[in-house]
Amino acid sequence: MSKETRYIFITGGVVSSLGKGVAAASIGAILESCGFKVSLSKFDPYLNVDPGTMNPYQHGEVYVTADGAETDLDMGHYERFVHFRASRRNNHTAGQIYERVIQKERKGVYLGGTVQVIPHVTDEIKKAMEATADGADVAIIEIGGTVGDIESLPFIESIRQMRIKLGKYAVFIHLTLLPVIYGSGEIKTKPTQHSVKELRSVGIQPDILLCRSPHRLGEQERQKIALFTSVEPSAIVGVYDVDNIYEIPLILEDQSMSSLLREKLDFQSLRTPDLSAWKELVRTGKRCDKEITVAMVGKYTDLVDSYKSVNEALVHAGWKNHLKVNIKHVDSGLFEDENGLREFVGCDALLIPGGFGVRGVEGKIAAVRYARENNLPYLGICLGMQVAVIEFARHVVGLEGANSTEFFDNPTHPVIALMSEWQDLQSERRETRSGDDNMGASMRLGEQGCRLLKDSLVYKMYKCEDIQERHRHRYEFNNRYIKPLEKAGLTITGLSASDERLVEIIEIKDHPWFVACQFHPEFSSTARDSHPLFQGFVHAASRR
Repeated sequence: MSKETRYIFITGGVVSSLGKGVAAASIGAILESCGFKVSLSKFDPYLNVDPGTMNPYQHGEVYVTADGAETDLDMGHYERFVHFRASRRNNHTAGQIYERVIQKERKGVYLGGTVQVIPHVTDEIKKAMEATADGADVAIIEIGGTVGDIESLPFIESIRQMRIKLGKYAVFIHLTLLPVIYGSGEIKTKPTQHSVKELRSVGIQPDILLCRSPHRLGEQERQKIALFTSVEPSAIVGVYDVDNIYEIPLILEDQSMSSLLREKLDFQSLRTPDLSAWKELVRTGKRCDKEITVAMVGKYTDLVDSYKSVNEALVHAGWKNHLKVNIKHVDSGLFEDENGLREFVGCDALLIPGGFGVRGVEGKIAAVRYARENNLPYLGICLGMQVAVIEFARHVVGLEGANSTEFFDNPTHPVIALMSEWQDLQSERRETRSGDDNMGASMRLGEQGCRLLKDSLVYKMYKCEDIQERHRHRYEFNNRYIKPLEKAGLTITGLSASDERLVEIIEIKDHPWFVACQFHPEFSSTARDSHPLFQGFVHAASRR
């Protein structure tokens, strides 16, 4: 463990989903603007090995890192706020930690000793935390869940032990909730008091409190919280609700966050943070007086965090085009009949994001047909490309029964299928964990190259021939159907760069703007560097 690396441990209390990820990312943005190299990591207490097989309704989107790890959605916040590329070492679950401990026990690493939570599990957690900090000036480590949850105790104990070793080079930040009583409008501090009490009962005294509330924290509430939590008033920071999450770094710094960290982490000198880029982003968002509406057709629309990166990428592209993008989340299950298509009246563009499973697929195919026939700008991502291929094959080429082998056994025309089903490529399958038959082991995952057709819409947007994008899928465009679909007007404008064998991007010639890609461009979009595909899509919507 390097004594030069400072550690910031962020915990949460009262309720989950308070915004620890955004808070961690915002603190990272402040420190980066001071000239520091920042690393951010998330340690989740659940026993799943990774979020890859979890229901998006329970956990939100699965974020994919460049090296192909399926991770928590907070990795997206980290990459959008900080010039930082997350990897598989930046997200650890209790399932992964326990799996490693058990594997070591089976191999005899512990020499027949009794394997216990302390020290074996906590040592494994600390080892992972130290690895995430390698090479960083400041390592920000977020502990998932809520203080008081039984499954998070080993992680809380691990950071308590690390504080003993690190001393003044570690700081504890606790994010908590200040609810407002309906009717009276009174902020209540009692939940925060109890949350800090719970944290102190396991040996941790927070150095800084982030208090989430609907509006600004008053001096009276600040003094009361300080009295009951033994946190000095200047270290109690109010985080009030805002429309634009990219304003959070400014809110924190307005309350002297960089000065607090300078003091708590014993920095001998700390450059004044330059947050001019964040101020400009906030100004840009407020100056957008023109609006467009994008219909996003998905199957997990009751929880918008299921499409968090797509939502953010649309916002980023809107700012780049000086537009406010309103997103209308539409459940693909609505399209059991033609009445569901009324959802698109008044919409300027249509987007279908990624997904798995057969539920809602026919609705997505109907939505694609609406966009194609009504010249509505269309962007398809992953499954959004696959349903576009199916729709085109059925209704333009006339291939009745066209489908994906994911949704239908032995379709008449398997225009989307596993590579092994249309080509003898078993030995060449790009699996991330060879020899593993578990779910999630047979996908193309992570950043891979794509070569663009120069005479194409996507080439004009990217302004280069070779690009790198992140993947998360099993099924591919069936190359046996390339010729009949191209003859009918579908253009393949992107192929896998390594062998030009796999279809990555399609366009439709006689359409104002119709692009669909097999990869996930949303994972590469940031507020400061909007993704070219989303920029082009939003611009096309504004022209309509």
